[in-house]
Amino acid sequence: IITAPLMTSSLKLDLPKTDSATPASAPAFIALAIDADGGLYFGDEASSRDALALRVAAAAKANPQLEVQLRADQKVPYGSVAELIALIQQAGLNRIGFVTEGPR
Repeated sequence: IITAPLMTSSLKLDLPKTDSATPASAPAFIALAIDADGGLYFGDEASSRDALALRVAAAAKANPQLEVQLRADQKVPYGSVAELIALIQQAGLNRIGFVTEGPR
């Protein structure tokens, strides 16, 4: 599991702050997010848990080496993040990076 700097997105989350390095190359990835209210997103599109699971599974089938860039509002309980990680892994993806904001 790695951390990555904030990618451009219209979804507004209050991400944790870290001093992390910028990735050297940009691999193929999908972006998933969970907001402060527990809402799930595939990219910037709101999604139900079941629909998200189907989309992640389809993406995993198309490219099992796909990376997931996970953004979670810092107010989201750890258990909710762990459940999302389990959903990702059950779909067949294991490359998960946590997106954070750099220092301001």
